[in-house]
Amino acid sequence: MKTVLNVIWLILCGLWMCLFYLFAGVILCITIIGIPFGLASFRIGLFALWPFGRKAVERADAGAPSLIGNVLWLILAGWWLALGHIFTGLLLCVTIIGIPLGLANFKMIPISLLPLGRDIVPTDEPFTAGPMGASAPSGPGPSW
Repeated sequence: MKTVLNVIWLILCGLWMCLFYLFAGVILCITIIGIPFGLASFRIGLFALWPFGRKAVERADAGAPSLIGNVLWLILAGWWLALGHIFTGLLLCVTIIGIPLGLANFKMIPISLLPLGRDIVPTDEPFTAGPMGASAPSGPGPSW
């Protein structure tokens, strides 16, 4: 199912989003100070290309430089990107077929807000739409 969703995503919005993120990454990498932001833009662009079956997780070794970079990113670009994902997600959720694609847009909001200190990792779950790609816990026993 995730392959079908990824192909639909790629055709409708994934390719364009990826190209915009990659273009922004190239522009950012022209300057030396923008290289970490450019690499983050490349990472988000590849995530935007094929989002189903992958999720963003925080890196354990991310420290103060990631925090400072995320604050700069949030002020300069993150909130614009998040608004774009919110708007696109709401438009996609208008139709029944677009709901999974809209949820994937909502899944990309946290990494578009604070991309530094995060990695994109594959998941075995067919579709996750929670915060940072987390889904409800499964298994025996209560989940608090």
